[in-house]
Amino acid sequence: MSQFHFDVSLEEFESKVLAPAQEVPVVVDFWAPWCEPCKTLKPLLEKLAEEYAGRFLLAKVNADESPELAQHFGVRSIPTVKVLFQGQLVDEFTGALPEGQIRAFLDRFALPPATGSNPREEAAELCANGQFEEALAKLIEASRAKPEDQAIQLDAVEVLMHLGRNDEAGELLGGEYSQEVDRANALRARLALTAGAADTAEIEARLAANPADHAARLELSRAYAAQSRFREALEAALEVVIRDRSFDEGAGRKAVLQLFEALGGSDQYDDLIREFRRKMSAALN
Repeated sequence: MSQFHFDVSLEEFESKVLAPAQEVPVVVDFWAPWCEPCKTLKPLLEKLAEEYAGRFLLAKVNADESPELAQHFGVRSIPTVKVLFQGQLVDEFTGALPEGQIRAFLDRFALPPATGSNPREEAAELCANGQFEEALAKLIEASRAKPEDQAIQLDAVEVLMHLGRNDEAGELLGGEYSQEVDRANALRARLALTAGAADTAEIEARLAANPADHAARLELSRAYAAQSRFREALEAALEVVIRDRSFDEGAGRKAVLQLFEALGGSDQYDDLIREFRRKMSAALN
């Protein structure tokens, strides 16, 4: 059980929520086992509670087991998230939001980071808010302070790629990363995908005219990948597998595997890779 997120019943609510909420914001997540959006939201909130490391606490209330609490807080749909701090209800939302929106929500009330906080975490938060230039500046500063930390350098590579500064990213990737071999190789593969930049609208028009043009569909997959539209890239490549798995000696399958390699080594794409591994397995069986 984490010190930053925990299950709460009616009997424990005062000691585990109301009392701590005098000192630190407590995010109360009303969920239920049958709720599909909860299966996305709850683990995301747990991950963020660990990442924020005590800047807020996460109390998880099973609304089926504690209907009195749900009724007291006026919960009308699941999931519902409410924030208590210093005796007040300070914020709330309903439904499963994207991670970036949840971070912005949390940042409105979370306690300030402790002195000496992790610069990689701070940079990740900036990236989640679309502040890539600020994130890069923080990582450069951190790398100067700890030049031996290869993880920080690879974080900077990812940010440079988000900014479209691929030449600089390539220069950084030219070094040796003995401590981060898999991640460095994945980033090199991802950088190689940027060479497939093309006008997606033109290729989409060709496909609309001839949906059986598998070569064009693979070209579109590469173009999407070059724009970091990785879900669309995987969907296009997988569609070739579904339509004709033997096309060009299995080119569709090879394209999907190349994307898996490029997206590997970064936790942010783990769910996407797992999803498309299942889909490809189903397509091939």
